[in-house]
Amino acid sequence: MAVIVAVAVNTDGRREILGITVMPSEAETFWAGFLRSLTRRGLRGVKVVISDAHEGLKSATGKVLGAGWQRCRVHFMRNLLGRVGKTNKPVVSAAVKTVFAETDRNQVHARWREVADSLRERFRDVAELMDEAEHDVLAYMTFDKSLRSKLHSTNPLGRVNKEIKRRTNVVGIFPNREAVVRLVGALMLEQNDEWAVSRRYMPVEKLTDVCNDTDAATMIAAQ
Repeated sequence: MAVIVAVAVNTDGRREILGITVMPSEAETFWAGFLRSLTRRGLRGVKVVISDAHEGLKSATGKVLGAGWQRCRVHFMRNLLGRVGKTNKPVVSAAVKTVFAETDRNQVHARWREVADSLRERFRDVAELMDEAEHDVLAYMTFDKSLRSKLHSTNPLGRVNKEIKRRTNVVGIFPNREAVVRLVGALMLEQNDEWAVSRRYMPVEKLTDVCNDTDAATMIAAQ
């Protein structure tokens, strides 16, 4: 069973917990059901969903929310480096990181293709993954520079997930799904209260630029 947590940034620039669930798998049908439960509770105007490479979530995101998808850059690098031997990891990693150093949207795509082509002869699997994932990994580049560091990965969820794991490991085995929801739900309520009084996570003026007059701009990270 997987515990799913969705965290959003609202139009006030603050993070909030949108919802949690416990799912038997991460297939599209379960992701779609979870996202629909959020829309029934009033979620609107989602601009982008950030996650690792869940094809089910990616598909459900477009169908249910009509939003874009950002593939977590950190998870992508792990997947990429998993395709090369230990001795070659530093070389491949350094090459790909030159892409992420670019700040211009057009140049970052050009650099991505240059790196993929330069690696193609020695690391065909790496180049093919780069060909496949280019637009998903670089989706964050369509946003303002001040927002990009918060959008390119699910790293901001790290602390939340770490605390969930710490508390659930103490229990070990749960009698049923409801027991998991009660424990994790209580933790998330505490986290939501903390975020409500903390400093803004994103600048309001920049978020306003990605809003329209009737919809809220919401960035979701799910993991």
